[in-house]
Amino acid sequence: MSTAENSPFSDSAPQIYARARVDHWNSVAGSSLQRQGMRRCYHHRLHQVYRFLVPQGRRVLEIGCGQGDLLAALEPSQGIGLDFSQVMLEKAREKHPGLTFLAQDIHHLASGNLPEALKQPFDAIILSDLVNDLWDVREALQNLRPLCSPDTRIILNFHSHLWEKPAQWAQKKGAMTPRLEQNWLTPEDMSNLLQLAGFEVIRRFDDFLWPWQTPLLEPLCNRLLAKILPFRWLDLTHFMVCRPEPAERAFGLVSVIIPARNEAGNIEAAIERTPEMGTGTEIIFVEGNSTDTTWDVIQQAIAKHPERRLRAFRQVGKGKGDAVRKGFDEARGDVLMILDADLTVPPETLPQFYQTYISGKAEFVNGVRLVYPQEKRAMRFFNLLGNKFFSLTFSWLLDRNIKDTLCGTKVLSRDHYRLIAANRHYFGEFDPFGDYDLLFGAAKMNMKIVDLPVRYRERTYGDTNIHRWRHGLLLLRMVLFAAKRLKFI
Repeated sequence: MSTAENSPFSDSAPQIYARARVDHWNSVAGSSLQRQGMRRCYHHRLHQVYRFLVPQGRRVLEIGCGQGDLLAALEPSQGIGLDFSQVMLEKAREKHPGLTFLAQDIHHLASGNLPEALKQPFDAIILSDLVNDLWDVREALQNLRPLCSPDTRIILNFHSHLWEKPAQWAQKKGAMTPRLEQNWLTPEDMSNLLQLAGFEVIRRFDDFLWPWQTPLLEPLCNRLLAKILPFRWLDLTHFMVCRPEPAERAFGLVSVIIPARNEAGNIEAAIERTPEMGTGTEIIFVEGNSTDTTWDVIQQAIAKHPERRLRAFRQVGKGKGDAVRKGFDEARGDVLMILDADLTVPPETLPQFYQTYISGKAEFVNGVRLVYPQEKRAMRFFNLLGNKFFSLTFSWLLDRNIKDTLCGTKVLSRDHYRLIAANRHYFGEFDPFGDYDLLFGAAKMNMKIVDLPVRYRERTYGDTNIHRWRHGLLLLRMVLFAAKRLKFI
């Protein structure tokens, strides 16, 4: 072999690199290598995590699919696997005849020459244990762009650099699948490469601490300790959930949902102060078993303002969360907003939420009351402490910054709300406030959540419907529930 061929800068270097990997994985696939010990435990854990990240019934593409076991475990409505190893693909087709497997190198995907099966965007694209094996990660990621819609999620995992030497030892002992020389990227390297390729990281976390299927010890380590400092520094694999860089959305009809219980004195101001947004704004009041004249006042206000799109419904169930769900179900708008009837978040700030949403920077806009100074009696001291505690707790639980979990003003699209509602069975309808129901659902569906600071005002009419200690204990129970369903999976 010539010196030019040995040079990493020669034109043939990528081809030599790729050929060596094709030969290697054909050899691995053709051997009697079985997933035992550490291999079996690791792949079992991968299946658990990916099943959490990708709901059943999605259109899923896996790059570097191997024998297709991970793709099959996700139970996709349409599953397509790509790999450059023909021997791997033959085994995949035998094991999973209901899936589609194509011989393709990710480096050679071109938007003008895509196979027919790849010409519609996917809900999820998976690169499991692949990026450390690629010649040009940025180029490979760029080739995924034609396969994406704005709602596509790129999900990838790759081994931690800390495990480089232990992995080499484990491969020699047959405990890990043998691999050729790796890139050993850090999460920071990967975030930069994703950004260069036109993707945005939504969430990142580490997993897999204990590599053997040991009763009690394995779930304790991999489901609990792997998520807690200092143990998570020792995790084997990094996970990242990404989306294509956002583009500005089209303007649409906006539905503002106002749950109203004992808020008669705020109805007129809510109508007068809520601005028109998008192609028009409808205001939907959901009256919740008031003991004052709120329902009568709403009816009078609707008759008084024929120039506005106003509708009202009486709540059958109980709690703000039930009222919000009723309003969302009745809404006709493309963009859904929640405005608390106490007007402690001024209606005049709603255009900021709308602009943040249509800019594409967020798929879920979450109001935050804890950044700017508040008016003196806007929030009681212990309520403030509780909000700060829950914001820190949920930032950790959801692997993203959530500064304020209970601000009533939130914005998302009707399509995304329907996605959350369709998957509500994962949590159940246990949240009387509605805030956690939406936040949990948005996080579970890997939506881009963005905090928007607002100025929090004092009430000018009525009393709060929040009971500090009773509801505080309920929120704590919800935190423990979320930990089980979102963190310690």
